[in-house]
Amino acid sequence: MQIHVVKAGESLYSIARQYGVSPTLLGRLNAAPADGALAVGQTLVIYEPERVHVVQPGETLERIARQEGVTVLSLYQNNYFLGGQPNILPDEELIVALKGEKRGTLGVNGYAYTFIRQEQLRTVLPYMTYLTPFTYGITAEGALVIPDDEPLLALAPEYRVQSWMHLSTLTEEGSFDSRLGGALLENETAQTALIDAVEANMLAKGYGGLDVDFEYLEGRLAAAYAAFIEKLRQRLNPLGFPVIVALAPKSSAGQRGLLYEAHDYALLSQAANAVLLMTYEWGYTAGPPMAVSPMPQVRQVLDYALTVMPPQKIFLGVPTYGYDWPLPFRQGVTRAPSLSPQEALSLARRYGAEILYDETAQSPWFRYTAEDGIVHEVWFEDARSSLAKFRLAADNGLQGVGLWNLMRSAPQTYLVLNGAFGIEKVI
Repeated sequence: MQIHVVKAGESLYSIARQYGVSPTLLGRLNAAPADGALAVGQTLVIYEPERVHVVQPGETLERIARQEGVTVLSLYQNNYFLGGQPNILPDEELIVALKGEKRGTLGVNGYAYTFIRQEQLRTVLPYMTYLTPFTYGITAEGALVIPDDEPLLALAPEYRVQSWMHLSTLTEEGSFDSRLGGALLENETAQTALIDAVEANMLAKGYGGLDVDFEYLEGRLAAAYAAFIEKLRQRLNPLGFPVIVALAPKSSAGQRGLLYEAHDYALLSQAANAVLLMTYEWGYTAGPPMAVSPMPQVRQVLDYALTVMPPQKIFLGVPTYGYDWPLPFRQGVTRAPSLSPQEALSLARRYGAEILYDETAQSPWFRYTAEDGIVHEVWFEDARSSLAKFRLAADNGLQGVGLWNLMRSAPQTYLVLNGAFGIEKVI
């Protein structure tokens, strides 16, 4: 696998000739538009096939897999454009095997709201180890607020993906309720009721693990939060269920702020089986334009985490989206809508913008002027930025990565994941 940065005057056909690959496959893998239009500075992931199968009339994907000695799942992984579905046409080219060695194996957890489109979910499930529907809420009395997760749970096993239950203090309004979390952590009766409800739900629905995300807790609750996670682990581990806890992106033990103070890395990593480092949202809707997940900050968080916990307990958070800021930025006024990498590329093509790459942040960005004359600045993720974070996880021996989230189209994230790494499967 290689990554090509498009230069002025290049086309899909000229790039394909340069690497000796099929222009049709190159375009389909990278979800290029039908007219083949490219933005200067965008990346294309170049797969170098070791073996290609040309579909014959009457063949099915299952038959091709048997004939080639591979699995249907691996065909999905090598051919992103299949969308995780077995629909194929005569004369279609399918990559059976790729050249090159993998840089190790990663566990991949993906988060999805329960309203995710089935087509999008099927597209990304081949690249997942775990699927975490977002989210189960709680009441102050310890009852569960149950989402409509059944459609997601039904699809996951088709792709050998284990589902993890997600538990948070997120309200129906979309914000984390610090008072709700505090009330629970100070009420032993409510905790017992909640743990009972979690266990019953996991057993009834076939969940394989629990992912806990209580945010914006008061700092005085740090020990109580870790004790609650410990109670969950002691109850669920004998049933074969690991407990994972999400951690705010801290770079030191004493980091101040409501988001950070109750997330004691040492205590929570000892209480849980694994952690997710939420290494994203430095660039966010209400903040100034910058990379969502700049590498210097990501490294600082990981470096600190590794001082208090073993690497095999860590999932590194990886974003699959970006933001579009209207300029000039005004604190408290400007709001940047989120967008997918594909939407970012579409904007760059539409307005003729050249995509630049910040080598320090290791993130792509560009500016464009809309029809109303307002200048915009866009930061997003591409093959280079995704690969940098995947390599960071693999090179440090982490358990894997957690993708936030699966809702948006981000083909290159999955192309580099499959092209450079093995993807762990636990079922």
